[in-house]
Amino acid sequence: MENVKQQQPLLAGDNGRNNYTNLKQFPAAPENVEAEDRGVEINGVKDFCREFYVESKKLWYLAGPAIFTSICQYTVGATTQLFAGQLGTMQLAAVSVENSVIGGFSFSILFGMGSALETLCGQAYGAGKFEMLGVYLQRSWVVLNTIAVILMFTYIFGVSVLRLLRQTPSIATAAGRFSVWMIPQLFAYATLIPIAKFLQAQSNIMPMAWIALVAVVSHVFLSWLLMMKLGWGLVGAAVVLDCSWWFMTVAQLTYVLWGSCGQAWGGFSWEAFHNLKGFVRVSFATAVMFCLENWYLMSLVLFAGYFENAEASVDALSVCLNILGWICTVALGLNVAVSVRVSNELGYRRPKTARFAVIVVGLTSVLIGLLFTAVLLVYRKQYPALFTNSREVMQLLEELTLLLGISIIVYCLQYALSGVAIGAGWQTAVAYMNVGSYFFFGIPMSLLMGFRLDMGVKGIWYGMVSGATMQCCLLLIMVSRTNWNEEVNIVGHRIKQWGGDIQQRSIH
Repeated sequence: MENVKQQQPLLAGDNGRNNYTNLKQFPAAPENVEAEDRGVEINGVKDFCREFYVESKKLWYLAGPAIFTSICQYTVGATTQLFAGQLGTMQLAAVSVENSVIGGFSFSILFGMGSALETLCGQAYGAGKFEMLGVYLQRSWVVLNTIAVILMFTYIFGVSVLRLLRQTPSIATAAGRFSVWMIPQLFAYATLIPIAKFLQAQSNIMPMAWIALVAVVSHVFLSWLLMMKLGWGLVGAAVVLDCSWWFMTVAQLTYVLWGSCGQAWGGFSWEAFHNLKGFVRVSFATAVMFCLENWYLMSLVLFAGYFENAEASVDALSVCLNILGWICTVALGLNVAVSVRVSNELGYRRPKTARFAVIVVGLTSVLIGLLFTAVLLVYRKQYPALFTNSREVMQLLEELTLLLGISIIVYCLQYALSGVAIGAGWQTAVAYMNVGSYFFFGIPMSLLMGFRLDMGVKGIWYGMVSGATMQCCLLLIMVSRTNWNEEVNIVGHRIKQWGGDIQQRSIH
């Protein structure tokens, strides 16, 4: 990768005419930045379409590799569930519950805390404070691996945890035993997540995509070999999952340490242990925002386990969440892209460009959601056979397809808006929104319709959609009322606090 200090800045007001043909040269701000924002100027439909095209190129340059990487990484876990479903409903339920509850609980905490780097690294990169990125990365490693040691006990006592949550005894036992084998994956998460955020902030995403491709191809073959051909069952599933995630971790770590990131990686430093308390505080706010959303989905799987026919309900809901997860990998790519765009542009002091990036990603995410929903509705009778051979589960999936489609549209937009929030550093405010939308509205609605009104799994899903819709509406209101000039000034103070002095000038 070309040394980031040699990259030439792009002025968005040039509307793509300032030699932006080489998209590999993503803009990085010099330390002495003029206050004037020569951002997008729209005076009609023609101007809007031109600017939309220019901004879309920047977004998809980032989102394309990020989506591919996300799909590959998600495929690693989804492939295991597909093979587990061929072994039997109990094996599928065990893998689904471990991934959704034990593994999902830990991953959401680590991913949420690691996502603080999207704000800090992205804004520092935009402001030209390249040397701070490596320090942020090391601080995140220290914090996340310490948290992983604590979370390890939820894996060790997985059976007890699931029984405490009133999961069906047979499913709790199988999932709890499987979770013990997944402890190595936990520490892979703690190391890999910060590296991913570190590279994304620099728009250095292609290495992650190639590494993920190798991982998923080998994972599919090894899963078939160990689980089906050699008959290792769930033990084989755990071994292959652990190895796949550690392969990605070691490969990305080698890339960073090899010196491919220019001034962004200056080697290991004792400065990584300075101001850890403040770093934990920032990471915690991001984790709360992310975790509440993931725990909300996790709770739905637990509620499904309380129905009379628990295995079929859990399997149907797990497949729906699996499909939603696959499609949300595309939304997650846009989440990463807009987070980088907004954080970089605010760090570079261009509020108009940041605001227009939000508009573009919002419209794009809705169109993508509509496309996937249409495909599911057309093939609603065919796709369930890809996930299960149980007639009862297939029937439940067909009945849930319309709700799944609505969820896809809502979550695609919600992911995009969450990326905006992370890029701008609004994690604390969004965390409060998540509490209200999910835990004071969505979950009560799920319980009311699922159990009180006897609507079963469909009622659980109705409640989930209602909570996600409320969260999406609140984010839309927040974004529409944002003063982007003021956000630039806030970013300036944040960079000064976390990365040292830079010359600032307020934007009014």
